[in-house]
Amino acid sequence: MISNEKKGPMVSVGFGNYVFRDAIVAILTADSAPAKRILHRARENEVLMDATSGRKTRSAIVTGTYIIASAISPDTIAERAAWPEG
Repeated sequence: MISNEKKGPMVSVGFGNYVFRDAIVAILTADSAPAKRILHRARENEVLMDATSGRKTRSAIVTGTYIIASAISPDTIAERAAWPEG
């Protein structure tokens, strides 16, 4: 995890791409039909950031403004964000 004094800690979403931890609203498994619809609509509305480097999308990270497609599993991203379960 990288830290930025102004915006807080950042979480690696794979392949040298990072997102501010506090910006993450949800981390979804990309295999579900609702997540696929979210990714499709985000692409259509030009609010999708693709951080997969051409690999299979395993998670969709929802922020306040963008949807980020990642090849990293949702569990791994949550661990990197160091969120307690609950």
